[in-house]
Amino acid sequence: MRKIKTIDDITKDGKVEFGEGYEFVSTAEEADAILMRSTDLHGYELPEGIRAIARCGAGVNNIPVEEYAKKGVVVFNSPGANSNAVKELVLGMLVLSSRGVVQSMNWVRDNADDPEIQADAEKAKKAFVGRELKGKRIGVIGLGNVGSKVANACVDLGMDVYGYDPFISVEHAWVLSREV
Repeated sequence: MRKIKTIDDITKDGKVEFGEGYEFVSTAEEADAILMRSTDLHGYELPEGIRAIARCGAGVNNIPVEEYAKKGVVVFNSPGANSNAVKELVLGMLVLSSRGVVQSMNWVRDNADDPEIQADAEKAKKAFVGRELKGKRIGVIGLGNVGSKVANACVDLGMDVYGYDPFISVEHAWVLSREV
């Protein structure tokens, strides 16, 4: 039986299931492995029995990999696990910033008590028209799990996409739109 300690909320409901052969424990001292997301483990006193640390997400900058490797602890992550969610956030920010959505929301809040808000909104809305993304030029630096998805989505939006990644993998090159 392998014993796992979760440090962060890994799922929305807090439940993680691995199936037979695994047991979740309440302290790291009784665990064989740690399953975590974004807690900073620099300076963390790692118990003797830990043999593996799995990060749910990309990157391991919050884990002292070299220090743990010297202790025989394997550290790994799950790149790409949240790449679609990050892509959607990037696209949301592109739309918000190009269309003046935040500014228009602030205008409504600032003028909420105005009895003439409907008439004033008709006059003010021209200030929040913004620009369409279609036909605009964008550069995507890094074409890995997230960057390749962002670049492809921007192509789908009709944008002129320039990508740069001197270390692009064959896998990501194959999924990248030829329009990039």
